[in-house]
Amino acid sequence: MKAIKRFIFWSKGVMHYLLLVFLFTLFASYTRTMVPQFTQHAIDTIFSGKESSLPGFIQNYINSGDGIVGQLLFLGIALVSFQAIRGVLLFLLNSLKAKYAEGMAEKMRNTLYSHIQDLSYSYHTNSDTGDLIQRCTSDIDQVRQFAFNQLPQMMWVIMLLISTIFQMLRFNVMMTLATLFSTPIIFAFSYIYFKKIKETFTNVEEAESKMTTTLQENLTGIRVVKAFNREKYEIKKFTETSDDYSKKDYKLLMYMAIYWPACDMLVNLQYLATIIIGGYNVIEGNMTVGTLILFLTYVNMVLWPVRGLGRMLADFGRSSVSLERIDEIMRNEVEYHDGDTMLKPEIKGGIEFENVSFRFDDSTIDLLEDITFSVNAGENVAVMGRTGAGKSTLVHLLNRLVDYQSGSIRVDGVELKDISKKWIRKNIGVILQEPFLYSRSVFENIGITHKNLDRKKITEAAQVACVHNDIVNFEKGYDTMIGERGVTLSGGQRQRVAIARMLIDERPILVFDDSLSAVDTETDASIRKALKVRNESTTVFIITHRVQTAMVADKIIMLDDGKVAAMGTHEELLSQGGFYKELWDIQTKLESDYSDTQGGEIHA
Repeated sequence: MKAIKRFIFWSKGVMHYLLLVFLFTLFASYTRTMVPQFTQHAIDTIFSGKESSLPGFIQNYINSGDGIVGQLLFLGIALVSFQAIRGVLLFLLNSLKAKYAEGMAEKMRNTLYSHIQDLSYSYHTNSDTGDLIQRCTSDIDQVRQFAFNQLPQMMWVIMLLISTIFQMLRFNVMMTLATLFSTPIIFAFSYIYFKKIKETFTNVEEAESKMTTTLQENLTGIRVVKAFNREKYEIKKFTETSDDYSKKDYKLLMYMAIYWPACDMLVNLQYLATIIIGGYNVIEGNMTVGTLILFLTYVNMVLWPVRGLGRMLADFGRSSVSLERIDEIMRNEVEYHDGDTMLKPEIKGGIEFENVSFRFDDSTIDLLEDITFSVNAGENVAVMGRTGAGKSTLVHLLNRLVDYQSGSIRVDGVELKDISKKWIRKNIGVILQEPFLYSRSVFENIGITHKNLDRKKITEAAQVACVHNDIVNFEKGYDTMIGERGVTLSGGQRQRVAIARMLIDERPILVFDDSLSAVDTETDASIRKALKVRNESTTVFIITHRVQTAMVADKIIMLDDGKVAAMGTHEELLSQGGFYKELWDIQTKLESDYSDTQGGEIHA
């Protein structure tokens, strides 16, 4: 029933097509049961003069023929005309099936994709990309195929069975019961098969999902695989998941191998019983030869489709598994549920942290604890600390990728949790250490947030990001295609293209999450200087490990073990000693040693 309810839910908007499919199927199945009556009319009425079961207007047309030959000719014309009308009807039926199935699949794809986009950052960090891809493609396609093929076919079988029983009862009640005695057995056998195979389908889907995830991870990280000579390991890992999928799929095929021959045996036994019982009635004079042929045709017409009911139920089981996997995603709460109740204040860049603490949902330890500081609009703030100190988490709180459990963050005096997530993210530009670039041209990557953007603005943003000179030296300049994830660019070029992309929209708050790590010190300084000239009123957060980058900031925040260990200007932190002073001494000594080495080489 859950699967049926989900089917009804996803059918909203295209339900009228399904209703039309039902009506057309009803009419098509009924007219299908009339076709054998033309043969019965030829044998029993034209040759033997017995009463016909065909509608009166068809009988009148056939009887207008001259003699037996003329009547047979007119019967042939009537049958061809009747089948031509049915052909048009079936064409319309298939068109309606396609509109229903494709409309439903389109709604599922768009709704599911939109829902995934609105799920939280935490959800995506704990999800397998390959599994999500399979649910958005294979699972939806499984439901689409069922909606196009098996669901109408189930309607067809049921309607055909009802129509055939109605027609058979018109001729001989006892023969009807004798002819269809195996039908309940086939139904029961099909239901048992459905119950058995549903769990197997679930295991097959999960195994296929693991195999897809393994493949996706390997192709995404192929550079790492090549760099560490891990091809054999990856082949072994994929072979294991592929073998697991094959074994579970083999079990599924074995169930099918048992079901189909058993159903074939039941159908053939029923056909044999109909011949024996019908032949006996013909010999006894209780039935005409034409009626026997009619019943044999009806048995063939009904039992073979009923035989396929197990496959239809099995496909329904598979679709119900796919629907459940899709529903698992849909049950996750989206992060954009604030509607019109959240605030959209003017953002200037003033930020206050007051006793802010944060921990992940599955942790009992605070990753950030009692964080307190304030930043005026237009200030440059450097955030430093050891690896794992909570630097990135701090800025993720600022644009609400994650939400703090206690304390208060205020943006220009407004509590952050009262501000719409979409609004705050629209006003905060974030450049990550490993930016994602699309497999498009450099121009399209920089201007990807705008459909119509002139080249001048793209060029200006690239110049501020100090990547313009690199781009113009490419073979096709700004029209150069970037490989998937930007693999054709160096790390520094990727970071600078990402910075240019972010600078297209002028935002009051900018966050550089260690996103200058792949550029040299001189380029780092040039970018920061250009940013200061261009956006004097912009509040800038820079997460960095370089003291040379941090020393020019208006304020430096030192994090240690999730707490603010020190805060102040470059001079103030040097005078206080501690970790910042240690970094300063180490990095300046390294630079001095490097300069001496370079000078020695030149002198030599």
